[in-house]
Amino acid sequence: MARLILKPGREKSLLRRHPWVFSGAVAQVQGNPEAGATTEIRSADGRFLGWGAHSPQSQIVARIWSWREDARPGPDLLRELLARALSMRTRALPGVQTVRLVHAESDGLPGVIADRYANTVVLQLSSAGAQYWRETLADQLLELTGAHCVYERSDADVLALEGLQPRVGNLRGDSPPDPLTIEEAGLKFSVSIATGHKTGFYLDQRENRQLVRSLSAGSSVLDCFCYTGGFTINALAGGASHVTAVDASGEALALARQNLALNALEAQRCDWVEGDVFQFLRRLRDQGRRFDLIVLDPPKFAPTAALAERAARGYKDINLLAFKLLAPGGWLATFSCSGGVSRDLFQKIVAGAALDAGVDAQILRHLSAAPDHPVALNFPEGEYLKGLLCRI
Repeated sequence: MARLILKPGREKSLLRRHPWVFSGAVAQVQGNPEAGATTEIRSADGRFLGWGAHSPQSQIVARIWSWREDARPGPDLLRELLARALSMRTRALPGVQTVRLVHAESDGLPGVIADRYANTVVLQLSSAGAQYWRETLADQLLELTGAHCVYERSDADVLALEGLQPRVGNLRGDSPPDPLTIEEAGLKFSVSIATGHKTGFYLDQRENRQLVRSLSAGSSVLDCFCYTGGFTINALAGGASHVTAVDASGEALALARQNLALNALEAQRCDWVEGDVFQFLRRLRDQGRRFDLIVLDPPKFAPTAALAERAARGYKDINLLAFKLLAPGGWLATFSCSGGVSRDLFQKIVAGAALDAGVDAQILRHLSAAPDHPVALNFPEGEYLKGLLCRI
């Protein structure tokens, strides 16, 4: 049996049930486990700590599947964990068919993301252990959900840190249409599960899109990093007088225009701008433009804490420019999805931006991911999305 023996005193995080074992904590690897294989993890004095998935090329050399010595990972345990995750979504979001079914470590399934888009489940496997159980996970998701197909989107940047190769394609059932059409809160969206960001759509922003919709009546809106128009379409549906939506991706904007047409919204109420958001914001500032509501939902600037300082400059710049573009009494919905930027640091960055912009701003609400993206108390790293609703 493969076994990881930790150095003396390095078991403390595991005793607090943090699910990661870093390579620097390991004194000895017994046996010759292949990537993703199950290993027994013990302290220096021989105490059992957990069952983990071995990842020899990663700094996170093992991720915990089970804390119980009598619950060794296998198909039965995976089914139990999947069923528990699906049951929570059914209770928290009854009737919602576009939903995150599994949220990796926060659901006890390290490296496993599963998103449901109507009858299609998109599976993203970002750890060696998750990929080791690929076929079992695909079979069980198809069975437990009753979906028509399971499509793999294991192409996240983090795969390189694991020494894994990307894999994209159909795993089970008939290949889904691309793009496919989903419905959310009475609105329709085209989603490309083959090439779109993440698994195709930002499911984590569901409640925040509806919040923006509720604030938009009669407002001029600026939607930055608009992607396929999730916030834009909601703002228009909420009665915005006009939306300016900007993104660097022409492909994303093409889907955004489709989404406008899908919802029979007036094209003249929206301008789509393809270009660099930072440069566009500066141009708007120089033109003296003003908006009643601004949404900032940029891509990940800092995937790790080591890059937080560089990311902070980017967040400071866009929030400073946004504050300068807000009309008196205007609203700013600003977000960070960078795991390396804490909620406290993000608030300090936004506060600094308001100070430098010369505005007095209030926080009206702290924003987070939708409830199908839970955060395990023993795994605070699961809270990657943080946001603020501010008013000047």
